[in-house]
Amino acid sequence: MKLRRFVGVLTPVLFSCVLGAALSGQGPNPGSGKDTGNNKKTGQQLFEAETFGGNGRTCLTCHSQKTGTVSPQDAQNRFAANPHDPLFLHDGSDDGHGNGVARMLADATVLITIPLPPNVRLADSTDRFVTLRRGIATTLNTPALDPVLMLDGRQATLELQAAGAIDNHAQVTNPTLNDLEMIKQFQLSDGFFSSHTLRDWSKGGPKPSLPQGTTASEKRGRVFFEDVPPNPAAGFKPGLCAHCHSGVLMNQTSQFAPDFFGVPVRTGTRFQNVLVSFFNQANNPVREFIFNEGTLDEAHILSPDPGRALITGVVDGPTTFENIDAFKISQLRGIRHTAPYFHDNSAKTLEDVAAHYTRFFRFVTGECCGFDPVIALTPQDEADIVAFMKLLE
Repeated sequence: MKLRRFVGVLTPVLFSCVLGAALSGQGPNPGSGKDTGNNKKTGQQLFEAETFGGNGRTCLTCHSQKTGTVSPQDAQNRFAANPHDPLFLHDGSDDGHGNGVARMLADATVLITIPLPPNVRLADSTDRFVTLRRGIATTLNTPALDPVLMLDGRQATLELQAAGAIDNHAQVTNPTLNDLEMIKQFQLSDGFFSSHTLRDWSKGGPKPSLPQGTTASEKRGRVFFEDVPPNPAAGFKPGLCAHCHSGVLMNQTSQFAPDFFGVPVRTGTRFQNVLVSFFNQANNPVREFIFNEGTLDEAHILSPDPGRALITGVVDGPTTFENIDAFKISQLRGIRHTAPYFHDNSAKTLEDVAAHYTRFFRFVTGECCGFDPVIALTPQDEADIVAFMKLLE
């Protein structure tokens, strides 16, 4: 089947219209749009304690003060303290109906329901939505510094993100516009930055630079994150990680990666497929997604989670990796605090992340075609990369 790129339908537009109707009292189970008493509370109180009359969850249930997310260890500790913690309700349970906690204790993933674009359907179901297992995106640095929200970029603003979370996770749709604005403002406060340097930069201060490192391992690791042109003589290792982790937050493609082994990479790209869904270390169910059925561009995609493509409806061609199985490039500032990693939480540690990229680069630079890989990271390379990432604040 011939694949071509096309302009997809952006489902967040529809969601924004539905949200606007709900908040104005025109949609199902709407909020009044008037004073519910919540607007007398601070943004911090709304974030940390307000349930909005839902299932008991608050924003803090899933976005801890220290990491902005939930790790399997966090879940295990909370289950030991209280098996009825709101974390294990609804989409935090194994079946989405409050039964079983195995997935949360092992992977700390929640069930996310995504509407399918008009040009996409499931091969095994007539449902116009798909339920996926995803990690909880960290709120560390994100509200003030990253305009791309959610792992697939499906929410356009912090207010929409908060409304969607309250609706989907707390199972209630009655926050007022004032509630959402106050939650937003709280997320822009100092406690959501991983360092004073980033906070100061957000307010017009000096631009943070890469730490120099003090140990030999940290200094070697730094080389992978410097914005430099590819160097075949050095095994392409200088600047290798910076190809996708450039900029202040180290979360976008660099100017020195316009062509990655024949694949054009746009400078400043925020979504990339690094084969996390393809390798599927999380062992999530694989399903068949049919794009553009009945056209010359019909494509059948086998994936546990097609990522960004479920928002855009776009099938990547042979030289692009920004839609199918693609997810938001993670920021690296404060990364040591925000485990686990990747959209499915399949990497529990930074060491797991480094091991994934060893496998990724071996595959895409040779093994996929039966050749010796051009880029082969060593155990020492992995250790050096991890040592440097732990320095990032």
